[in-house]
Amino acid sequence: MTAPPHPEHGAEQLCPAGAELYARALREGHLSRAETEAAPCLAALGLLQPSVADLDRFEPVPAAVALQELLRTSAQRIADERRREARLAQAFEPLLRASADRAGTFGETSTIRIHSGLDRINEAIGNALSRAATEVLTVQPGGRRPVDQLAVALPREQAILARGCRMRTLYQHTSRHDPAVLAHYELLNGDVEVRTLDETPERLLVIDRTIAFMPASADRTLAAEIRHPPVVTYLSTVFDRLWRLATPMHPEAAQPPAPSGVTPRQRAIAALLVEGHTDAAIADRLGMNVRTARLHIAKLAAALGSDSRAQLGYLIGRSGILDQQGEVDR
Repeated sequence: MTAPPHPEHGAEQLCPAGAELYARALREGHLSRAETEAAPCLAALGLLQPSVADLDRFEPVPAAVALQELLRTSAQRIADERRREARLAQAFEPLLRASADRAGTFGETSTIRIHSGLDRINEAIGNALSRAATEVLTVQPGGRRPVDQLAVALPREQAILARGCRMRTLYQHTSRHDPAVLAHYELLNGDVEVRTLDETPERLLVIDRTIAFMPASADRTLAAEIRHPPVVTYLSTVFDRLWRLATPMHPEAAQPPAPSGVTPRQRAIAALLVEGHTDAAIADRLGMNVRTARLHIAKLAAALGSDSRAQLGYLIGRSGILDQQGEVDR
């Protein structure tokens, strides 16, 4: 039966058989060739050497001598690695110079960084906002905003406006009924406007149209800081197009009528009902709680004379309310 191959290892971690045989060789002064077959690593590592007087015997190299030789070999290996590092640095030096020249062409804008953790994210956003010079564009999805968050944002936003920047913010329609949000914007002085949509994309912040921040994970514990000009330009264009479709909220709020007894909010819900979404999905898309969504659905059913969910979908399609162009109700 063939013996298993001896495991490969270095002198810093001798195998049990090798450690035992080397200690024995040091005590007894020699080992037979047959005995060393259990640990071929000893000869390979220079811990045993053939006896001059008897080639069938191996004598141990004194431990102090063996250690010195191994350390010399290790030092040689380190020196070789350092020479290799020097050669690599020399080879890449013109490439690094070319890369630096190109980076200089774009400044610091050709980068995308990922920030992890809310503290790091808020710190990065705060640093970027402190240097805002012309414009801040923001998308705030969801419904109501916590009062403590608004309180933290107030002095920072006022400082931005005091530098002559303009601020444009997109919320969802549900924020129009949030007293904290309404009071927050009444306290701001400067070129600030707020508009709302039924649905918005994920959270977005664009500063001076040169830096953008957006979530990089579903739970928003990762954020991408984008300084790549084509990407930031694209995100700014998306914001501009959403802005033109949105309903003014501040400083002057639009209050359009509700034709056919169906409000704009109910038309938005009707569109999602026709697509087959559940009450919970509709509430999430429109930034409201499920109870409010169901209340709107009930009012919509009453306005159209529907007795069931299936009939409601049919009546929505027949009524033509999805073809009506209107804006959000107050």
